[in-house]
Amino acid sequence: MARLRNYFLTGFIVCAPLAITAWITWSFMGWVDGWVKPYIPAQYLPDSYLPFAVPGFGLIVALVLITVVGFLTANFIGRTVVRWSEHLLSRTPLVRSVYTALKQIFETVLADRSSSFKTAGLMEYPRKGVWCLVFVATTARGEIATVLSDQGEEMLAVFLPPTPNPTSGFLLFVPREDVRVLDMSIEAALRLVISAGLVSPDEVVRRDKPISMAKASRMVAGREQRTERPIEPAE
Repeated sequence: MARLRNYFLTGFIVCAPLAITAWITWSFMGWVDGWVKPYIPAQYLPDSYLPFAVPGFGLIVALVLITVVGFLTANFIGRTVVRWSEHLLSRTPLVRSVYTALKQIFETVLADRSSSFKTAGLMEYPRKGVWCLVFVATTARGEIATVLSDQGEEMLAVFLPPTPNPTSGFLLFVPREDVRVLDMSIEAALRLVISAGLVSPDEVVRRDKPISMAKASRMVAGREQRTERPIEPAE
């Protein structure tokens, strides 16, 4: 009986992610098709010539259109049209706020890794002796840096994600010395958060001494590539 239960659990672990992935993909394709297909003339729809509906055709058309828009935007005429459109939207009440917020969200989510989180770290929160995983974004700048200048040290902007949904969380400004920078990649740290600590990084790099503040500063600023140091034998 125990062996059958183990077989069932093993099969469930293998099949559940595949089934959920297939369901999400199929639902997304159906959602995009429902939005795009009504705007395609009937003579261009394969559904008009086949006895069954072709799933994903609307998604393919949407991807092609988005790629064409990106291509046109990359040239001079496209950039001029985009600037004119954004200027027009910026002068429209209500629409201005919605468009600006959505644009900032998409630019943040789809930004290149060089402008996203620099590294992961550990910080004592919510009380001393309890450590949480945070993502270091940048150093405090502008008005925030000016207001916090009386702290006597540089402040870091860190993002504290909850488990298992890292898309929400808290933005904290903390002294640099309160954050212990980790060598693990951002992807590994995200897996650790989403799995509630069940999925640990594949490789753990140990240090014979804590990382220096100067090196942490360079890592946060993105001016130094993280390299793994071999474990040196203890003397």
